[in-house]
Amino acid sequence: MARALALLLSCLLGAAVFAKDAPPVADDPALEARMQRIAVELRCLVCQNQTIADSHAGLAEDLRREIREQLQRGASDEQVVQYMTDRYGDFIRYRPPVKGSTLALWLGPVVLLVGGLLVLVLVLRRRSRLAPDRFEPDAPEDDGAPARETH
Repeated sequence: MARALALLLSCLLGAAVFAKDAPPVADDPALEARMQRIAVELRCLVCQNQTIADSHAGLAEDLRREIREQLQRGASDEQVVQYMTDRYGDFIRYRPPVKGSTLALWLGPVVLLVGGLLVLVLVLRRRSRLAPDRFEPDAPEDDGAPARETH
């Protein structure tokens, strides 16, 4: 029994060695809520498909800390977002502003959808004009007979 207790205690102490500190949180809950609102709007530059609020990457933690520090110094939400945009470019914003350099981000999906539908219509129209003998015949059903070769 003493061995089991000693083993359990050593496992718990060993796990404590690998534990990480909790990320710093602002003392003011209102400030933390503002930081979260801003962090949800910014993209993690490491993960790229997560916000910095959701990411556990080291850079995301640094950016959250930077947001907290700026808010504590009295910066507005817009000023913090503008600082991040100036430093990392429009890519850091999940909803980048509509301007010449981001037009492809806003119009790209629409152009691809319209282009795909246009190709589909053209292919279907071309196929409807083909004679039935231009299509490959259906494979015969397997009725147990040996397959015949056709040349």
